Amino acid sequence: MSSWQSHMIRLYLSYLKATTDWNAPIEKLRQASDGAARPSDFPKSVQTQRIAIEHIPAEWLIPPQANTRSAILYLHGGGFATGSIKSHRAIVGRIAEAGNIRALLIEYRLAPEHPFPAAIEDALLAYDWLRKNGYEKIVVVADSAGGGLALSTVISLRDKQLPIPLLVVCMSPLIDVEGTGESVIANAKRDPWLKVEAKSIFKYYIGQNNPRNPLISPLYADYANFPPLLIFVGGDEIMLSDSTRLAEKARNAGVDVQIKIWEGMWHVFPFFAPFVPESLQAISEIGDFIKSKVD
Repeated sequence: MSSWQSHMIRLYLSYLKATTDWNAPIEKLRQASDGAARPSDFPKSVQTQRIAIEHIPAEWLIPPQANTRSAILYLHGGGFATGSIKSHRAIVGRIAEAGNIRALLIEYRLAPEHPFPAAIEDALLAYDWLRKNGYEKIVVVADSAGGGLALSTVISLRDKQLPIPLLVVCMSPLIDVEGTGESVIANAKRDPWLKVEAKSIFKYYIGQNNPRNPLISPLYADYANFPPLLIFVGGDEIMLSDSTRLAEKARNAGVDVQIKIWEGMWHVFPFFAPFVPESLQAISEIGDFIKSKVD
């Protein structure tokens, strides 16, 4: 049975679903994304340090006694057009704390000012920076559109025959910008947050490119020689099919895949820790998985 806290959040998300205009000016959507940040949710034991990687603003989130040779590269969600350090600091801090591993949260360039492939270029630059600065074990963690970006980044590294990360963790990854999954229709009423119209924001990132380019929609990518993959997804979200299709494709390519479908949960539900017990449990499990692979 879902917690009472999750039912309260569902009511709040249903309000957002009814009132959000996905065709609103991009600055308004960005303000709404940053406005959802909850500073009180940031773990007090985690230290922060602002840095810049060439043109990319970034922030270290460092738990006590974190290994100096291991790091998370976190790629935030937001439809490639919204999201920031401010919007994602709390969830990244909690994952870093749970995994006892330092995390680098970057603000990759956003569309429409910077359409594809700007985000991938920035993710590759940040990954290369970590390697050059002595981080031997790198874990890529991401949510939503950031999940698709994480997959595209690793695919790019593999295709260039460069070292790939130790593992990839995706929460509700976006792998199909056209929204062709079965759950888009099947979960349209059950999803308390997202609606089909939300995919209109992806047009900023796609630009004049083919939406089925595997680096835009990793649904169409080849997953041979891909690192271990952990996927967390809500059972009620319209993007559920993105996760299940990703798991199937990767598993068929011989990848070590674990997927957990959380019944009664929504898009990127771990974002709502610590208020929602299910969200806190998911972050704890992500942290345990990272520790099992990194230690």
